[in-house]
Amino acid sequence: MDRPVAPTSSSAYPHKERPDDSQHGAAPTHELPFELRRPLGPRDPGDAWVEGDRGRFWGRFGSAGLLVHDPAKGILLQHRALWSDQGGTWGLPGGALHQGEQAVDGALREAKEEAAVPPQSVRVLFTSVFDVGYWTYTTVAVDVVESFEPEISDPESLELQWVPVEHVGDKELHPGFSAAWPGLRRRLLGLDAGPD
Repeated sequence: MDRPVAPTSSSAYPHKERPDDSQHGAAPTHELPFELRRPLGPRDPGDAWVEGDRGRFWGRFGSAGLLVHDPAKGILLQHRALWSDQGGTWGLPGGALHQGEQAVDGALREAKEEAAVPPQSVRVLFTSVFDVGYWTYTTVAVDVVESFEPEISDPESLELQWVPVEHVGDKELHPGFSAAWPGLRRRLLGLDAGPD
């Protein structure tokens, strides 16, 4: 990323659970049944915090997110589940890398898991890395080469939406993605070559 900011993807952030609001007399904050509100089952060893002098970040081996651009539809954004860190904001599908996994492979895997993005339907354009020395987050920008419709395929999304490039900033973006978006947009539109 272009600035030292927090990571920008759904599962790049901690799977920080919030109490079930209905237990405290408030109306439930989700439409999903309880068992679908949080990822269940065993986690990968990469699903853990790392801490250092620049803060605490999710993903023992780093994290990555997929910036999917369809020239006809816009940018694929994920409305983050309310139980997640910065829940309710919009960001990119992505998450913690597995041990030994390359960032491009991890971003493609996470986007397939979270939004049913078919890897064969996109072409990698560039990567942008936010590096704090002991942790990295890689944004992998791709162009759609074969049209597809995303589908919510795990409990980390409230919704998925194609948003025209010029309207991405109108959404309540995750703070990290919000800070990175202007630079990513310039590179995506070819206005700033930038390093890979």
